[in-house]
Amino acid sequence: MDGLGKPALCCRGSIVKFNNCAGNKGVRYETNSLDFKVRADGTLFAAHHLQVPSKQLILVVTAWDPQTLGRWEAMVRFLVADKSQHNGHKPKGRKALPGELVQQQSDTLLPWRQHQSANGLRRQKRDWVIPPINVPENSRGPFPQQLVRIRSDKDKEIHIRYSITGVGADQPPMEVFNIDPVSGRMYVTRPMDREERASYHLRAHAVDMNGNKVENPIDLYIYVIDMNDNRPEFINQVYNGSVDEGSKPGTYVMTVTANDADDATTANGMVRYRIVTQTPQSPSQNMFTINSETGDIVTVAAGLDREKVQQYIVIVQATDMEGNLNYGLSNTATAIITVTDVNDNPPEFTTSTYSGEVPENRVEVVVANLTVLDRDQPHSPNWNAIYRIISGDPSGHFTIRTDPVTNEGMVTVVKAVDYEMNRAFMLTVMVSNQAPLASGIQMSFQSTAGVTISVTDVNEAPYFPTNHKLIRLEEGVPTGTVLTTFSAVDPDRFMQQAVRYSKLSDPANWLNINATNGQITTAAVLDRESDYIKNNVYEATFLAADNGIPPASGTGTLQIYLIDINDNAPELLPKEAQICEKPNLNVINITAADADIDPNVGPFVFELPSVPSAVRKNWTISRLNGDYAQLSLRIMYLEAGVYDVPIIVTDSGNPPLYNTSVIKVKVCPCDENGDCTTIGAVAAAGLGTGAIIAILICIIILLTMVLLFVVWMKRREKERHTKQLLIDPEDDVRDNILKYDEEGGGEEDQDYDLSQLQQPETMDHVLNKTPGVRRVDERPIGAEPQYPIRPVIPHPGDIGDFINEGLRAADNDPTAPPYDSLLVFDYEGSGSTAGSVSSLNSSSSGDQDYDYLNDWGPRFKKLADMYGGGEED
Repeated sequence: MDGLGKPALCCRGSIVKFNNCAGNKGVRYETNSLDFKVRADGTLFAAHHLQVPSKQLILVVTAWDPQTLGRWEAMVRFLVADKSQHNGHKPKGRKALPGELVQQQSDTLLPWRQHQSANGLRRQKRDWVIPPINVPENSRGPFPQQLVRIRSDKDKEIHIRYSITGVGADQPPMEVFNIDPVSGRMYVTRPMDREERASYHLRAHAVDMNGNKVENPIDLYIYVIDMNDNRPEFINQVYNGSVDEGSKPGTYVMTVTANDADDATTANGMVRYRIVTQTPQSPSQNMFTINSETGDIVTVAAGLDREKVQQYIVIVQATDMEGNLNYGLSNTATAIITVTDVNDNPPEFTTSTYSGEVPENRVEVVVANLTVLDRDQPHSPNWNAIYRIISGDPSGHFTIRTDPVTNEGMVTVVKAVDYEMNRAFMLTVMVSNQAPLASGIQMSFQSTAGVTISVTDVNEAPYFPTNHKLIRLEEGVPTGTVLTTFSAVDPDRFMQQAVRYSKLSDPANWLNINATNGQITTAAVLDRESDYIKNNVYEATFLAADNGIPPASGTGTLQIYLIDINDNAPELLPKEAQICEKPNLNVINITAADADIDPNVGPFVFELPSVPSAVRKNWTISRLNGDYAQLSLRIMYLEAGVYDVPIIVTDSGNPPLYNTSVIKVKVCPCDENGDCTTIGAVAAAGLGTGAIIAILICIIILLTMVLLFVVWMKRREKERHTKQLLIDPEDDVRDNILKYDEEGGGEEDQDYDLSQLQQPETMDHVLNKTPGVRRVDERPIGAEPQYPIRPVIPHPGDIGDFINEGLRAADNDPTAPPYDSLLVFDYEGSGSTAGSVSSLNSSSSGDQDYDYLNDWGPRFKKLADMYGGGEED
C-alpha cells in the first residue's frame, strides 16, 4: 500500500491481486460484476468460464475495512488476448507488430492498422474494430480524466489534427467528451450517470493541417459502468391485500414490486425481498412469507381466524445487491393484509324456546322476536339470517321475516287464525345464513328452536252464510207476505250471545225483518216497473249484531228477482200529430209503449171506438205489424182544426189489458209537398179573425199603459228636483237637542247673563269672528252670493253651464242650510237673570199653568199643545 493508504494493483496474467500494508488482514473486497470475485487475500479471479466479446474489460473493485470504516475503489482494465498468444503461438501468416504490443500495455490505440510487405508499408483495406471504452459512473475525478489516446502512425510524417463527433461531443449533451487535437488524448470532463445515459457513440477523425482527411473515421463506443447508487423504490408505499380466514399454507395473498434504477443485469439492480416485521404476531409470528425474487406474499402457517385477528400489517424490505444487507441499499413498504370472512360460524338461537300471543282474525302482527348469535362479519351474507318454519304450521298462518338491522327473526301472522279452530300453535323453526357454510363446517344443534303461539278469543261479528242471497217471486204480492228467512251465524261458539236483525238499506221501504229470527216480510206491494228495480232485481241490505263486549255486527244483502205480471196497460204514441185536410196526402204512424216486459207487451191491437160514431166516420186505422199502425182520414175533406181521436190499444198479456188513448190530430191545409201552410197552421189552431184582432187590441192597450206610467214617473221625478230646497228658519220647527256642560252648584247659579244666549242687536262681533266658527242653529249674516238668472229662452247648450254655475254658487253660500260648523261657547259669567230651575217640579196636580209656552214661538208650540190645554180642549 502506498503512502496515501490506497491499495496497489498487481497484474499477473488475468489475475489481479490487491496488497495493503497490514497484510490483507480484515479487509473485504467486492466487484461490480458477477463474473469476477475477490478472495480474502485480494486475489481477483474469474468466477466461471467467460466468453468476452471485446478486446478490453474494465471492472471496479471496492475494498473496505469494517474496523476503520475506510473504503477504497480501484478501476481494473483487462486487455483480452487471443488464446494462441497466451499459449506462446503467433497467428499464422503474420508477425506481431510493435504497435500491438504497446496496445496491450498502454492506453494508446492505433485504430488505423498497417503492415509491411516486400514493397514497404501499405494500408490494410479494413480498419481495426476498436473495443468499447468503459467509464465508471460517479467518478470523483479529477477532471478532465483521460480515457484513451488515439494515434495514427502517419503523425511521424505529417502534422495530424484529431477530433471527435457525436452525442456527448458536439451534440447535446455538449462537451461531455473532448480530445486533444494534437496528441489525440480523449478525456471525460465530468462525472457520468448511467441512469441518465448508459452509452455514447462517437466518431474519431484524423485530418491534416489543411483539413484533408488522412484516415477514415473510426467508431468509438463508450459504456458507462453502473455503480450501486440507487435504492430500490416500491411502486406503492402501502399495498392492500386480502386472504380468506382458514386458508391453507401456501395460499397466495398479494405481490409487492420494487424497481431499482441501477443496471438490472448486475447485482446493483438485482432486488431481493424479505419480511421485516408482522403485526400482530398471532397466532404465529411468521404467518406469511415472501418470494425473495418475485415479491409474492403467501401464507406459511395455518390458523387465520377473522374473529380473532381481522388485519395484519407486514413491513416488507427490498434490497439490491441480490439482497446483501451489508453492501446493498434497502427500502421498505407496508403491506396491509385483511383477513376476509368465510361462513365458518353457523347462526345459533340464544334460547331453545320462544313464546308469543296473537288475537284471532288479525294479520300482519308480529307475535314473537327470535334472537340469534352469529360471530361472522355483520351485515354480510355470512351473517344475515334466514328463518324457516319446519313444522307446526301446515296451513301457512305464519312467516318469519328477518330484521335487516338486528338480524332478529320476526314471527308474523300472514293468514288470520281462528280461536274456534286452533287455540295454540307449536312451531319448530330453523335458522341459516344467506351464504352456505364453509367446507367442513356443520350446522349447530342450537340452530333449531321451538316457538309456542297462543291464540286469544275476540268477539267476532255475525255473518250471513249466503251473501248475497237471491230469491224469485212475482211482483204485486200483497203486503205482509213472508218472503224468506235471512238469518246470520255467530262464529263465537264459546260465547252465549244473542243476534238481533235490522234494516240497513231498503230504498223503496218495501220490506220488514223480524229482529229476532230474521224473517223477511213485505211492507208494500213490490212493483217491477219501479225506478228502484235494476234489471228486474231489488236489493236490500240487513244488519246482524250480537250483544258481545264490544258488540260486533255483520251485513248481508238480499236480492229479490221480480217476475213480471201484466199489470200495465199500453200507452199510445205519439200523443199529438198533424195531417192534411185532404186524404191520401199523408198518414200518421202510431205505436204503443208498455211498461211490462215480454210476453206481456206486443203485438198490440189498435182499433177505433164505436162511440162517438163520428170517429169511425172520419178516421180509419190500418195495421202495419204487431207494434205499428197508421191513422188516416176516411172522408175526402175535413175542415182544418184540432181533433181528439180516441184509439183503443190492447196488449198480448194474459189476461190482456187495454187502454183508450186520445191523440190530438191537427188538420190543416197543405201545399203541393204535403206540408201545412202558415195560414193553415193558424187556422188549424182554432183562432178566427175576430180573435186575432182582439189579441192585437189588447197588446196595443198594454203598451199604451206602460208608456203613460213611464211619463208619469219622469214628471214626478222632475217635480221632486225642482222643489224649493231652502226653507225659512222661522218655519224650521225641527227639534234640536243641545248638550251643555255642567252648570254648577244649583241655587247659586242665578247670576248668569242670559243676554249672551239671545240674538244680539248688532252683528259686528259675528262678522269679526274667524271664518268657519259660528253656531249650528244660527243662520250666518253676510253678503248673499248672486245666483245666476235663467234666461227666458235658454239655448240647449247653455243648460249645462247654468247648472254648473248654480252648483258653484250653492257650494259657496254660507247662508244655505244646514249650518254645519264648529261650535264655540263663550263664558257665560258669574250671574244670571234667569230664575233657578230648582223650583220646577213634575207635579201632576194641575196647579202649574203652561199657557206661557204659546208666547215662546213656534219652537215650543208642541209643548204648549201638550201641557197648556189651550183652545183645542
